[in-house]
Amino acid sequence: MAGKDRKKELARQRYERQQERRAAEEAAAKRRSVIGAAVATAVVVLGVAGAAYAITKGGEDELADDPTVAAPTAKPGECLYTEPASGEKAAKDVGMPPVKPAHDGDVKATVKTSVGEMTFTLDGENAPCTVNSFAHLAAEKYFDGTECHRLTGNVLQCGDPTGSGSGGPGYEFANENTEGAKYKKGVLAMANAGPGTNGSQFFIVYKDWDDLPADYSIFGTVSSGLDKVEDVAEAGSEPPSDGKPKKKVEINSISIAKNE
Repeated sequence: MAGKDRKKELARQRYERQQERRAAEEAAAKRRSVIGAAVATAVVVLGVAGAAYAITKGGEDELADDPTVAAPTAKPGECLYTEPASGEKAAKDVGMPPVKPAHDGDVKATVKTSVGEMTFTLDGENAPCTVNSFAHLAAEKYFDGTECHRLTGNVLQCGDPTGSGSGGPGYEFANENTEGAKYKKGVLAMANAGPGTNGSQFFIVYKDWDDLPADYSIFGTVSSGLDKVEDVAEAGSEPPSDGKPKKKVEINSISIAKNE
């Protein structure tokens, strides 16, 4: 193996060992899908594979030893989906999305639920990899029969087949469309456990959330049916303010309009 290739291979191995160590360290504090105070009334939304932390210095396996080596990145025009660093398995195994995004503009999603039908307008231009993942999961019926497991004063969170707030699709991917993000009424955004840990869980903003940090990928809006979510919010949650919706919301199916 050439010296340059050998260096890359060693760097890759160091990266993998670092990821494994991080997962072990996080295991004792396995994430819960939390929407709790971050700063004042600001909230952190969690809900996919294990929490992501910055790489710290120290130890022979740290990538910091070689500043020329970076974690894997996607090629231009492609999406990078990787297995969770925590090693967590898929709540429902439907494979990984295609690398090349299927949509590059607005796309309609029809969401049939136990409380009525909603339509989403997905933003394939500004969040192509997120929309690509969402469309893949919808096509594979990943969301079918899943219950929206969490209601807070601002959002309804869905997308976990286990209903526990800790389930994911067995892959994760990077944040998109977060610069200057504002979580206004009707916004669709991804739940995560830190940068680069997006999976299947998403939330619907039914009330402006001005204090939420711009850390959650916005991938579309609710174009009709938001009143159904507002009705669910009106019924409250258990425990109050942050818990399981008292009015059950089950996703029956999500269909994505074909490209014309």
